[in-house]
Amino acid sequence: MSGREYEPGPAAGAEVWKDGERWTLVLVRDLRHPPARVWEALTEPAHLVEWAPFDADRSLAAAGPVTLSTAGVPTPQLSASTVRRAEAPRVLEYTWGDNELRWELEPHGAGTRLTLWHAIDRRFVSWGAAGWHVCLDVLDRSLAGEPIARIVGPEAMKLAGWQRLVGEYAAQFGGESA
Repeated sequence: MSGREYEPGPAAGAEVWKDGERWTLVLVRDLRHPPARVWEALTEPAHLVEWAPFDADRSLAAAGPVTLSTAGVPTPQLSASTVRRAEAPRVLEYTWGDNELRWELEPHGAGTRLTLWHAIDRRFVSWGAAGWHVCLDVLDRSLAGEPIARIVGPEAMKLAGWQRLVGEYAAQFGGESA
């Protein structure tokens, strides 16, 4: 399947936690692959280029500074970021610009339950949910040996189901964000 043939499924597995002005998008996805394989895909630059909305100048598997650059845009935005915690293959925490991300992996049957917490500006929470939804679909297919091209940025917004997906997440989150 090519990225052009892919259409995202319905919005699922997401919620928003609100603490005053701080909003956190929480996504849960069950993947068909063991935690060690998912960990490698979350941390290694050679795998990130297959599915993530950014590229990394080094592995995210160790704490310390890292530069993340947005993918899929004409002029990538470079973000001085920091891996705060990397406990393979369970917990990964890092900053991406002003955003904080935390990934938790736990065995789930023969696969992995992946949970992402993404501190995000409330104005973009539904777009963020839709974007991560697409990225995680691409990640799952890549790990299954059924890769499709990375779909991020403007390419994601061209998907046949993009507006529907954003609208479904906005409805799930109470319409408080677009």
